[in-house]
Amino acid sequence: MSTDVAGTHLAADLSTCEREPIHIPGAIQPHGVLLVLREPSLTICQASENTEALLGIPVHSLLGRSLESLLPESQARSIRASLLSDRLEDNNPLKLAIQDDGSTRLFDGIAHRHQGRLFLELEPSTQQDALPFFGFYHQARGAMSRLRDARDLRALCEEAAREVRRLTGFDRVIIYRFDADWNGQVLAEDRVETADPYMGLHFPASDIPRQARELYLLNLLRIIPAVHYVPARILSLPDEAAQGPLDMSFCVLRSVSPVHLEYLRNMGAGCSMSISLIKEGRLWGLISCTHMSGAKYLPYEVRTACEFVGQFMSSFLATKEGYENYDQRIRAKSIQGRLLERMTRGLDFAAELCRSPPELLELTGASGAAVYFNGRTTILGKAPSDEQLQGLFRWLAGRPESQDVFSTSCLLKHYPESEDFKDVAAGLIAASMSRGRHHYVLWFRPEVVQTVEWGGNPHKPVDVQGEEPRLHPRKSFALWQETVRGKSLPWKDYELEAAQDLRRSIIDIVLERSEELLKLNTELERSNVELDSFAYAASHDLKEPLRGIHNYASLVLREDAEALKPSNRTRMDTVVRLTQRMESLINSLLHYAQVGRMELSLRETDLNEVLTSVLESLKPRIEEARAEVRIPAPLPSARCDRVRMMEAFTNLITNAIKYNDKELRWVEIGFREEPELGTVYFVRDNGIGIKPEYHDTIFRIFKRLHGRDKYGGGTGTGLTIVKRLIERHNGRMWLESFPGEGSTFFFTLGSEKAVGLP
Repeated sequence: MSTDVAGTHLAADLSTCEREPIHIPGAIQPHGVLLVLREPSLTICQASENTEALLGIPVHSLLGRSLESLLPESQARSIRASLLSDRLEDNNPLKLAIQDDGSTRLFDGIAHRHQGRLFLELEPSTQQDALPFFGFYHQARGAMSRLRDARDLRALCEEAAREVRRLTGFDRVIIYRFDADWNGQVLAEDRVETADPYMGLHFPASDIPRQARELYLLNLLRIIPAVHYVPARILSLPDEAAQGPLDMSFCVLRSVSPVHLEYLRNMGAGCSMSISLIKEGRLWGLISCTHMSGAKYLPYEVRTACEFVGQFMSSFLATKEGYENYDQRIRAKSIQGRLLERMTRGLDFAAELCRSPPELLELTGASGAAVYFNGRTTILGKAPSDEQLQGLFRWLAGRPESQDVFSTSCLLKHYPESEDFKDVAAGLIAASMSRGRHHYVLWFRPEVVQTVEWGGNPHKPVDVQGEEPRLHPRKSFALWQETVRGKSLPWKDYELEAAQDLRRSIIDIVLERSEELLKLNTELERSNVELDSFAYAASHDLKEPLRGIHNYASLVLREDAEALKPSNRTRMDTVVRLTQRMESLINSLLHYAQVGRMELSLRETDLNEVLTSVLESLKPRIEEARAEVRIPAPLPSARCDRVRMMEAFTNLITNAIKYNDKELRWVEIGFREEPELGTVYFVRDNGIGIKPEYHDTIFRIFKRLHGRDKYGGGTGTGLTIVKRLIERHNGRMWLESFPGEGSTFFFTLGSEKAVGLP
């Protein structure tokens, strides 16, 4: 027994196995003959060197000859038609009678095309005619019925193992399923009593390297009748040899890796056969057959029946696996429906996902979750710290592979920094909400110490012996237990599907709300244009009658004041004063409308020069108020309209001096850099402050928080105009203030930094 930390052990170097070109071995297993033919002449241009032993004809006598010259006249025409057919493999197996020195030898011919070459593999046969369809159907019918009626995945695997062993007579047949890391687990076994049990054991991914798994997707059945064979080399005509190695990916007779043969011998197997199990285009597992009693040859028809069992079983894998977790899938759909209802009703979908009850955790069986959206992280349950989460977000955003949903039960293997928080997040599901902006929903599972039972030591898959390094597979397949750390419980398929479904729902909601916002923004822009036009026209047209009222009232006071009663003279003074105030309001409204209509002259501007000009113009007022102006550091340049920025700074600094009742007044102009917003400018004072409930109100036009003449009076449009100027620069404006503690007005300029990672 061993204890190991997942992903940290030093396994032997298997790079040699990974790089071994097993598809171009240059040799075959010698129980058959390989011929490579030129079309349409059917000239033999390559052949295995064992032709004399099986065909009775030396290989050098075969090269350059036509295949038809080896066949009786009664057969030559039909074989030629079959080999030149567009649907070549539908004719397999071909029944060939090879003639030599008066004797006739029967063969099963298995033909295919690959990379412009015509391959014909010949295996000795005892039957002159192909097995009738109804004979094959009789063998397969019972198996089909039993596989179809299997109640669940385990029953399906057990029935398939029994059926393949019944068809073949192998000593042991196991069903082997791959996990996410390509380690395999035995789910079912049918064996003779003398064979060692493998049920429940795990086998490391190194047993079947990557390139071997790729070939299992191409060849659904692979047989090695005798593990002690001596390979038969492929010989070629000179012009064929110049074209490079022969790609034998689809050849039944293709010779296998010497390491794999040694692996089988160490297992005690004399013969081996594997049948691929495919689910949704991916290698799901294998039906692995071994014979401990020596070599064993299976005719083509039996192998075809076994391959059919494998394909028929593959067609049920998704359904039977679905039955395993049917109740959980239904429950996940119900939870997803409730989460969707929450998100559509609330304005903040991230907050809705994370509020109680914690159904976001129940959806995937997680112990913690985090929703990262628009620069804000919302936590539910047990999760890494804020700093650790920010590092995890950056790692996810920087991963070269773009996956909508990334999942692992061993985050440590992918992200070593997770060692610090594996107690809460050894396993991770990360659902990405967008490609460019890096919004995520994360689910976490803690580390769970597990004991895994392997078929032999998985961390010593090879031994290197002698001065010349040579790979040797492990010699023992006995039960070997390992305590694994750094891993969480694995994520189930239905849990990953639930994460995928929730991701799609969130994207749909975000898109729907984006469309609604776009529509509202379009309507708002049109309304603003109409309002600007109305305000400009109204204020312009109101000035003329207002001016008339003011002039006539002033004329009466100037020429007929003596004739008026005191009360009437007071009324006329009020009319004059009100017309002056109304003209001031109309001028402010006209200016506000002009701010919305005018074209900005945007260019790179030194804001320090702008500030110097503003302070020079305000110098008398600053000196009169005996105020101190503080500029801790030079302001960075910005792309803006110089004149409008002078107006904005003038308004803000004037207000800072004006609304201040302290004996020692000061105004500070500065900036700070923020991850989400970029450069943020501010004007801060130690004045009277503003109650939080009025922080929005003060930006409304004509809105004053004090009496008309208090703090020097005014129209109440200054801050409204400044805010509009900032917004015309695609910026934002807000404040922080409390009564008696002063105020700080913040603003940004230019297009805001895209919301993303800090």
